[in-house]
Amino acid sequence: MTVASEFTAITSAEELRGLLGAPMRRAVEKERVALHERDLDWLARSPFCLIATSDADGNCDVSPKGDPPGFVHVIDGTTIAVPDRPGNRRADGFLNVLSNPHVGLIFLIPGRGETLRINGRAVLVRDAPFFDEMVVKGHRPALALVVEIEQIFFHCAKALMRSKLWKPETWEPDALPSHARIVKDVQRTDETVEELERYYSEANYTKKLYDN
Repeated sequence: MTVASEFTAITSAEELRGLLGAPMRRAVEKERVALHERDLDWLARSPFCLIATSDADGNCDVSPKGDPPGFVHVIDGTTIAVPDRPGNRRADGFLNVLSNPHVGLIFLIPGRGETLRINGRAVLVRDAPFFDEMVVKGHRPALALVVEIEQIFFHCAKALMRSKLWKPETWEPDALPSHARIVKDVQRTDETVEELERYYSEANYTKKLYDN
């Protein structure tokens, strides 16, 4: 990556630590390698997570996953499974896992500022007995991401507090054009804006949440 000449770049771990300082002891020691009862409570109430992956060359992707609270299946004290649901079939993250199994996940609970972070190694599974426990609205997942936990810890609320993410009075969903209008503006498509509006409508999406 080319950094503009007027930027002052950080080029070493020592320089970074000199700027940020050392983490407090509690921040360092909060890492664990297995699920605690409180982690299980969190997973049971989380309806949404973000999964970060990269391919063998370091090209990155972050994909959202969401379902009713508790959608992540706990296999054992060090292993979880995230079901896949119908989407756009790009499978960017899944393709990354095939060449680089390292993944990072962040689990959110609406209204809570803290997040649960899990890092580990993943494998794609096309069937397993626990798939029957991940059925939603009659949909049995075609595959799941099974993650062997290597690191797990809770992250503080500062970022979500600064962003006011859960403060409805700060939300402005209509400040930007509709998704259909954005799609028409940023990519080539034969559909009209009106056709895209119908395609991206909540009613149409609702019909396809668990069906391709």
